[in-house]
Amino acid sequence: MSNHTMMKMAAASALAVMMIAAPGLMKAQQGGATILKPEDTQKLLPASVFYCGQPATTQVRNSGGVKFADGHYVLTTLVDTTGYSDAVASKYQAYFIVEVPIKLGGKSLAAGIYGIGFVGDKFLVTDVGAHDVLTVNTSEDAGLKRPMPLQIVADPAGGFRLYAQRRYVIFSR
Repeated sequence: MSNHTMMKMAAASALAVMMIAAPGLMKAQQGGATILKPEDTQKLLPASVFYCGQPATTQVRNSGGVKFADGHYVLTTLVDTTGYSDAVASKYQAYFIVEVPIKLGGKSLAAGIYGIGFVGDKFLVTDVGAHDVLTVNTSEDAGLKRPMPLQIVADPAGGFRLYAQRRYVIFSR
C-alpha cells in the first residue's frame, strides 16, 4: 500500500471519528461553555461543605457544572442535610458555587457560594448562613426522558437548565 493511500485512509478514519463524536461535543458545549458531568466535578468539589454552622457531605455523584470559555465555573452538588433543622433542610438541597455573576430565572445573582433548593414551584437561593438571597419560579419538563436528582443541560433558547428531577430553572451569564 502506498504512503498516499495510507494517508487518505487515515484522513477518512479521522473524519469518521469526528463525525461520530461531533453530536456529543455539540451537546456538551454552549456558546464556548462546556457542561460538566459528575465525573468532571469530582476533581473540583470538596467532600464536605460548610452551611448554616455545620458541615454537610456532598453527593458528588449528583453534581454538575459549567465551565465557561474564560475558565470560570458554575458548580452544584446535592448535599446530605442530615442534622439540619427541618426548616433549613426544606430549602437547602444543594451547594451552588458561582464564580461569575449570572442571570438566574431572569434575575441577577452575584458571584458567591450559596445553598439552593427547589421548594414547590420556586427555586430558592440562600447565603451560607441560610438567609434568603433570591427566589425565582421554576418550570416543569414533563417530556424529560431520564430525570436525575440533579443535572445541568443546555437550554435550547440559550443558557443552561439546572434540573432537580423534572423541575428546572434557567441560568446564563
